[in-house]
Amino acid sequence: MWTRLLSGVLFAAMLAAGADIRGTITIERKLTKQNVTASAGMYQRGTAVALGTDAEEDPLALERSHVAVYVEGGPSSSKGGLTGASIEQKDRRFVPDLVVVPAGSSVSFPNFDPIFHNVFSLSKTKSFDLGNYPKGETRLVTFATPGIVAVYCHLHSNMTATIVVSPTRWAARVDRNGTFTLKDVPAGTYTVVAWHKTAGIFRQTVTVGTGTDAVIGFTLPYVEPAAIKADAHK
Repeated sequence: MWTRLLSGVLFAAMLAAGADIRGTITIERKLTKQNVTASAGMYQRGTAVALGTDAEEDPLALERSHVAVYVEGGPSSSKGGLTGASIEQKDRRFVPDLVVVPAGSSVSFPNFDPIFHNVFSLSKTKSFDLGNYPKGETRLVTFATPGIVAVYCHLHSNMTATIVVSPTRWAARVDRNGTFTLKDVPAGTYTVVAWHKTAGIFRQTVTVGTGTDAVIGFTLPYVEPAAIKADAHK
């Protein structure tokens, strides 16, 4: 009995040990169209608020940093390790405009602008409408179901953000250099998903050993619709 119990404990310890999944994202050209925003006077009431700009000047670094990665096929996020996130309303923009959270997490939406905002989503994963609220207030939304949530503001049409809700707690937003790490993944075989708003969804299978990091790489292609039509007629 004690031998079987000890074996079970050791086996559980080996699974718990696991390792990291380290990866790279390669994007060779700009994928996202520039968001053209009307001047504040076109739709804004009350206090004038200047429109914020992207701090990232390298267009490919910006593309890489807008990739979300997560693990499918592991224990659900309800078993622990949940993290929260915040999407600020600042300078008539959502900051950041992409967050990645495991299912069961909550995201806050604080308003830092001296004007009203009205955050909402019509996504199937999670639909909500937080109503109008002023500077200094916030709202909190919990995302129980994995999927993609597109977020907008009723009062400012240029404001858009995306929430990627992962089925597991192993999820991350890729950095500007195209690298990511999913830490402490138990030993086993999983599907790693890379998501980009324009390029789409890409999957790879990876095996994690005990104490040995797994390394994976994605190259995100994007075929112009005109090229697809041309190929179809060949």
